[in-house]
Amino acid sequence: MKQVLVALLFVATTVLGAAGSQLISGNFTAAPVQAAAAATPAPAEEATAAPATDTTTAASTVMTQPATSLVDVVRQSTTQFQDVKAAAAAGYGLLHGCVTSPTGGAMGVHYANGDLVGDGEIDAQHPEAILYEQSYGQLRMVAVEYVVIAEQWDAKHKTPPVLGGQLFNYNSAPNRYGIPAFYELHVWAWKHNSAGLYADWNPNVSCDEFTGDMSGMTWASKSSAVRGV
Repeated sequence: MKQVLVALLFVATTVLGAAGSQLISGNFTAAPVQAAAAATPAPAEEATAAPATDTTTAASTVMTQPATSLVDVVRQSTTQFQDVKAAAAAGYGLLHGCVTSPTGGAMGVHYANGDLVGDGEIDAQHPEAILYEQSYGQLRMVAVEYVVIAEQWDAKHKTPPVLGGQLFNYNSAPNRYGIPAFYELHVWAWKHNSAGLYADWNPNVSCDEFTGDMSGMTWASKSSAVRGV
């Protein structure tokens, strides 16, 4: 039996090295195996590179709206009308009362310039009406409205007016404003409109506080195109 054990020890030492001799002699520990495992380099994990950020594309996305967009033009050309007295001094006057939507929201209070309404033209820097909302006792500018009498426009143009890429809306007559059929476009440059930058009605505007009237306001008399309407 002793000769058999010696033979086995010889084979184990030859084939398995020191670990084999320890296994046969009953003195085996996990340390040599751990050391061997530690010495064996682990397979390299595939590196997953984070997707590169294309700063050029990001920058171009941010700059898709040019500095001379319609909204920018409106803000630059009407900032002085934050004070309604400045609008009055420039020929704008209260037209009717505050205009509420039949389905919710409002346009607000219109201060219109009769000369601009009646000139048959559209000029981005000179909107025909400035819109205000009565809030905490003050009239705050919220938007502008471009308006042109349809008959005057159609006499010189084959297509409806377009400004800043936006097609005007058509309002037939008779209408609640008491003026001839007209084209119009709102630009909500001074108050966010969840319905859209160029929507007619703003769900965030209210007429609840406005109690003014048209006493002494005769803006229509300034324009021969709408006089007597």
